[in-house]
Amino acid sequence: MAYLERSSPTLKETLLKIYRAEKPIEIDQHFYEFGSIQYHIKCSVLDTNIVYVSTSTLLETQGIVTSKEILSATYEVIKNIAVGVIDIVDPPRLGFQLTLKLHLDNIPRGKEAIKIITRISEIQAIILSSQLKEMLKRLNFQDDSQAMNNNNRPVRIVYHPSEPFYVFRQAEKITAVFPMNFKDNSDVVIAMSFFQELVEVGSQKEMGKAPQCSWSPVPPFQLRGEPVHDLTTNAGFVSFDITSRHVEGKRLDKTVWNLLNFYAYVKYHIKCTRGYIQRRMRKRMDSLVKQRLNNTRFEEESPQKENGACKYVKELVKVQKGKLMMQQRCKDMTRRVKISKFRIRINGCARFRFNQRWISIPKFSSKSSK
Repeated sequence: MAYLERSSPTLKETLLKIYRAEKPIEIDQHFYEFGSIQYHIKCSVLDTNIVYVSTSTLLETQGIVTSKEILSATYEVIKNIAVGVIDIVDPPRLGFQLTLKLHLDNIPRGKEAIKIITRISEIQAIILSSQLKEMLKRLNFQDDSQAMNNNNRPVRIVYHPSEPFYVFRQAEKITAVFPMNFKDNSDVVIAMSFFQELVEVGSQKEMGKAPQCSWSPVPPFQLRGEPVHDLTTNAGFVSFDITSRHVEGKRLDKTVWNLLNFYAYVKYHIKCTRGYIQRRMRKRMDSLVKQRLNNTRFEEESPQKENGACKYVKELVKVQKGKLMMQQRCKDMTRRVKISKFRIRINGCARFRFNQRWISIPKFSSKSSK
């Protein structure tokens, strides 16, 4: 499996430590990265300016290119990283594919030294990319007769023991198929959701220039006859269709690197998604705990029961009763005010009701008498 960053972090850190050391140091270090890439770094106190770097990876393919052999073009690319700094040792250290002899005294000082050391720590990325790059070139530019002969023989590429993928040629395109396996059921759910979204986004018009992506729970018929353990998956098969425009010029490096890092990118996406879900769960749990603590504090501050009843309830009943009495008094006062607006009846004057005469008021004229 390739990694998201081209440079090896451990190799870069060790080379910078040797380069920046004020006193000569002796190192004989052997370490692994990603389970399939191994390095060996050696430097002696007797010759502080010489560092030997050996590297090897598990490369197993079937078909067109024998990837256990480093191509001559790859050697030239590695030498051109820094002319006069890198020498390729032949034969390499026992058990390794490539051994480099670094002349630290020829590395310029300043920021340029960091760039060169970073580029040297990318040797495995250069090797892996060159292997798949050559495959895509040969698959893309071979004639029709070779295409027909190799159409039923896909190339099996293994950069990690548990993560092989296949490359085979079809009419006017190259298809890369990734069998996806995961240990946890939750990872399978997240991955399948991601694959479906990837297919949906890839089908949009805005993504017409990107390689077409497809997902299927069963392997393509071109993979018939391949090892059963490779075709036994729990998350299906993801395929990318690569056309000639994806391998032209500078696009070839980008396409190759994206294919090499597909497994790593899916794992990175799953890890980020799990982290996001866990953060949301912790946040929700914190809110529930705070809510429960607030409810408990309110219950402690509330009045206790006395003689089977709550003081708070008693006070509430008293207040309600007082409000009702006040409302009744207001109604009575309002009724009395309304009655006072009518004529007052005097007892004893009822006999004069029909005999009473109204006094007529004379009308006076405004004209003066002559």
